[in-house]
Amino acid sequence: MRRPAAVLIQAVRNIIGAKLVAYLGSAKETRAARQWTDGVREPSAEPMSRLSDSHHVAVLLAEQDTGTVVQAWFQGMNPELDDVAPASLMRKSPLDEAGPAVLAAPPNFKATSDC
Repeated sequence: MRRPAAVLIQAVRNIIGAKLVAYLGSAKETRAARQWTDGVREPSAEPMSRLSDSHHVAVLLAEQDTGTVVQAWFQGMNPELDDVAPASLMRKSPLDEAGPAVLAAPPNFKATSDC
């Protein structure tokens, strides 16, 4: 039986892809993301928190758009985040600041994408 972390990481990987999962998990290669989903190893606490927040956002966005659009959202500059890509903000900023900002950004993204 796979651990809960592996299930969550697999779910977010299915939406945003292994490269973004590895990036958000502070891994240098996608092999780490595969090992996380296989339950061979787990990311440390901070990257796991980023992946959990990313999963939450990815699921919200995936309810309205394709995985490709969600992937683009994570990688693209976001005016709600001072023109920083959500993935970059989550990886480089303190999680207690980045997490809430990124979690608040998707509705604004969706509203502007319909224009």
